[in-house]
Amino acid sequence: MPITTDAPRFLGDGRIRVEEHTYRDPGDGELLVKVAANALCGTDRSIYLNGTDIIPGHEAAGVVADVGPGSRTALGTRGVIYLMDYCGSCRSCLIGATNQCTAKRADVGLTTDGGYGPYATVHETNFFPVGDDLPLATATMLLDVMGTSSHALHRAELVRPDIESIYICGAGPIGLGLLVMARIRYGIDFPIYISDLSDWRCEFARTFGATVVDASSVRDLAPDIAFDSSGKEAARRAALTSLSKRGALVCVGHGEGLTLDVSADLIAPERAVLGSEYFRFDELAHNLVLLQENKELVGRIITHQLPVARLSEAFDLFLSGKTGKVVVLQDFGT
Repeated sequence: MPITTDAPRFLGDGRIRVEEHTYRDPGDGELLVKVAANALCGTDRSIYLNGTDIIPGHEAAGVVADVGPGSRTALGTRGVIYLMDYCGSCRSCLIGATNQCTAKRADVGLTTDGGYGPYATVHETNFFPVGDDLPLATATMLLDVMGTSSHALHRAELVRPDIESIYICGAGPIGLGLLVMARIRYGIDFPIYISDLSDWRCEFARTFGATVVDASSVRDLAPDIAFDSSGKEAARRAALTSLSKRGALVCVGHGEGLTLDVSADLIAPERAVLGSEYFRFDELAHNLVLLQENKELVGRIITHQLPVARLSEAFDLFLSGKTGKVVVLQDFGT
């Protein structure tokens, strides 16, 4: 039967009010997931400020509480929810590029109810089980932090397989994810440079072994790959011009544009500019192994965990620029 319970309503102007909300029964091939944890994302800023008609939250982990007809997932299965409710049959999906699905049914937490509420109804195909030994708050790191970042690293390697150094513009959660995933992928001595306007974030990045630099001095470093997680045109421009020959700029953060001088920026130095959008569902399995092997390192990106009753406080804290990842918890085991 449908469940009616309290859930946070984002009204805009930073106001959140708890209201009754009804969750329908799961349909064919669907799961009703009881949410345990949801990590805050920078893209939620606009929702916090402008409001929304749905319950947001797109970095959720929880436990299967009910299943619809045709579902093969067992009740009680613990896992994470993949943002993109991909169709599974379009040209992109057929080669595994689910992040480029041309017929998405929804984006969980953006167009349908997500993880700031106590439940989320999702298709079984975009629920990924994580086993019983991983805290669900930690499991949220599989999504934007590890998934988006590791996918961007793969994108970079498509055009520059001999990477010897990288530069990351922006030390927010995605920048920290890039830093940690690069450290896991390339080793402890691999040169990783990072910049951010927040002194707190710069100091936090140092604890993961990054060399903090001023964005204006990156040109002298000539990194092979630059990742922009800031979304700022000036930052992208500075990163692009700093690159070594055959280098690549990978844009991970949505936001502003980028003006190119094709001859000087691309043709003569044989540089590339790539976009990297979220990640493929099939990347989750490998990242789960990496998370289990590096639980302490990745888990340190989470600096704050607050109960969902303190959701407004969690947002204010996160938007202060003085946190890593902030995770809100529901009222059962995480």
